[in-house]
Amino acid sequence: MADKPDTGGEQSSAERQETGLSPAGARPAQAAEPVVAGRQRKGMFGVAGSGDTSGYGGLRLPAYTPPASERPYGSWFDEFADEFYAALSDNGVPVEAILQVTVDRGEITFYVDRAHLVAVCRTLRDDAGLRFELCSSVSGVDYGPDVPQRLHSVYHLTSMTFRRRIRLEVTLEIEDAHVPSIVEIYPTADWQEREAWDMFGIIYDGHPALTRILMPDDWDGHPQRKDYPLGGIPVEYKGAEIPPPDERRAYS
Repeated sequence: MADKPDTGGEQSSAERQETGLSPAGARPAQAAEPVVAGRQRKGMFGVAGSGDTSGYGGLRLPAYTPPASERPYGSWFDEFADEFYAALSDNGVPVEAILQVTVDRGEITFYVDRAHLVAVCRTLRDDAGLRFELCSSVSGVDYGPDVPQRLHSVYHLTSMTFRRRIRLEVTLEIEDAHVPSIVEIYPTADWQEREAWDMFGIIYDGHPALTRILMPDDWDGHPQRKDYPLGGIPVEYKGAEIPPPDERRAYS
């Protein structure tokens, strides 16, 4: 965890808001286009025809994307949102940095403009009324070629002071998969950003050593992208090759 200045005796941003030191009523500007994070699913593992031996070939699931949420969010989310937006204002971060807020399955997610990600994280860590001291996870998601902004970089932040947990999410086009590194704010993100780069090809600008962490340094491609082949990769130490799923033997 990064060292933080002693803020004993500081007013929280909500208290500063009540005393007129920060503007009230700030709300996020919803993105012109809603965030798309789901896709229709057919079968399992992307396998079709006789290559599917899983028994799930007939599975059909519609695309589902949790919609943007409107206040009241419920639980502690409204109190936190007021504190959060006041803190952003106090630190010169525009409200437009938050593109969308979604509450789904008891969890609140803030979709963040990547240009403001570092400033948003610094505010969440340092503000006396927020205190998200720990980044417990950085991960990647690829929703597939038919989804706009298919790559997502996802952050789980934990406030050990207030026993709260939130998610931040940044959406990216695969042709411009750049997002600022948050290692300077949360050193725990170091190896996690490396893994997301290795598996998904998300480029964390400013990372101190963005190298592969699971695959060999000279590996071609990013294995957890949806368009990455599931088979046909040479097994070098045996001289064998795993056939792609649609070329494997069918048992039915």
